[in-house]
Amino acid sequence: MDIENRIRKDIGMFNENIKNTDKIDFNSNIRIKHVVELSKMYASDANSYLEKNDLYTSFSCISYAHGLLDAVLEITGEKN
Repeated sequence: MDIENRIRKDIGMFNENIKNTDKIDFNSNIRIKHVVELSKMYASDANSYLEKNDLYTSFSCISYAHGLLDAVLEITGEKN
């Protein structure tokens, strides 16, 4: 698999995993909501860099987005 397809796959995985945050009660911890929003911004950046063919930056962004999201899901008990 080439790097561009790997990034597209990772972005797709992120878009599926972000759905797990729908169950989280953000009223109990506003900082968790902020981290989820940051992860979404990094995923958006990954798409933007992918469109510009800056594959290394895109991959870095989606990797960071996954890390933030995984931490939130782990802390909130929503990780599958």
